[in-house]
Amino acid sequence: MQKDTPIPPVRQLKAEARQLRAEAARHGQPVSHGTALERIAQYYGFRDWNTLHARASNAPDLQLGMQVQGRYLGQPFTGYVHGLAACGSNGHRRITLQFDTPVDVVRFDSFSSWRHRVTAVIDAGDRSPQKTSNGEPHLIVAPRP
Repeated sequence: MQKDTPIPPVRQLKAEARQLRAEAARHGQPVSHGTALERIAQYYGFRDWNTLHARASNAPDLQLGMQVQGRYLGQPFTGYVHGLAACGSNGHRRITLQFDTPVDVVRFDSFSSWRHRVTAVIDAGDRSPQKTSNGEPHLIVAPRP
């Protein structure tokens, strides 16, 4: 695990364990659910699943009305979660954010395009799977401290 990599929420960690089990089964080397959880813990640099679970459980999960901060198309923002819904079985969610102050999403001096509210799909790590041309996620969200 990289030191600056945030620990995903427990639901994402469990989804990763399910994916690991499915991939192992496809290769004819099935593993138990417990073994998959332990391997996920080791991947993130923890000695066992219980230790990883305790650390991941301390991270608050996004909820309606929660005050958040982050980056949208490279621009910093603060705001709140206006809408949140499950989006498929892979841990993705559709989130609608209301910004405290509008965000200019254009990086060009001659004009601007201001957003007050945006809707995007985020993964279980609270980042959009879609990336900008420089490789950054379109949206990164975190609870405000």
